[in-house]
Amino acid sequence: MIELKNITKIYNKGNSNEVTIFKDFNFCVEKGQFISIVGSNGSGNTSLLNCICGDIGIDGGSVLLNGRDVTKLDSYKRYKYIGRVYQNPEFGNCTNLTILENMALADNKGKKFDLSFCVDKKRMDFYRERLSELGLGLEDKINTQISNLSGGQRQAISLIMSVLSHVDILIFDEHTAALDPKTSSLIMEMTAKIIKQNKLTALMVTHNLNYALNYGDRLVALHDGEIALDRKGKEKAKTASDEILQIFEGDLG
Repeated sequence: MIELKNITKIYNKGNSNEVTIFKDFNFCVEKGQFISIVGSNGSGNTSLLNCICGDIGIDGGSVLLNGRDVTKLDSYKRYKYIGRVYQNPEFGNCTNLTILENMALADNKGKKFDLSFCVDKKRMDFYRERLSELGLGLEDKINTQISNLSGGQRQAISLIMSVLSHVDILIFDEHTAALDPKTSSLIMEMTAKIIKQNKLTALMVTHNLNYALNYGDRLVALHDGEIALDRKGKEKAKTASDEILQIFEGDLG
């Protein structure tokens, strides 16, 4: 489903601040897996997601999606098959548009637009149904401007928007980090539900060890640009937070 082969990624190449994040890095994700990814700052967590999505270029190796080499494919073309929810709730939607307008844009991702684009009123009931599944009453605020919503409400809408058009892969980059504990827990429950309902392949970077251990069927810990721990199924279920913390002990000390 997703395969990174011999990836090399160097930031600030050729100057005094040069940093090699990945060197001959290999990573494979099977179809339908929900992977929780943890790591200390600078371990390559977000860089890994950006390599998959094409948001950063690589200095060596190749990226394959569904067996197709997409290494040189522009990010906007990859996003036809990928949905992404960011840490900052403002990144997943257009602030000055309404909930309805945002959902219409997400619904038409990958399709051609022209100056006559407008909301398809025939899809209104569908949008309201999707919003009602959140249990936040947002279906009654569909004409409300996104900027008037809380961070948690915006993140919930971003979740729904990420799967309005058909995608194979969902990417989460610390998507609960900016939320309070109660809202964060709600968003995680919604995340797991959406992945299961849509039978998606998902990668979730998180610094919350509780979420990493309790969500997903595979756990990957990155350290210094390498995979320090990789467990799935029953082995993942047996993994304790102390074991993960020991991997990053040097960075935390």
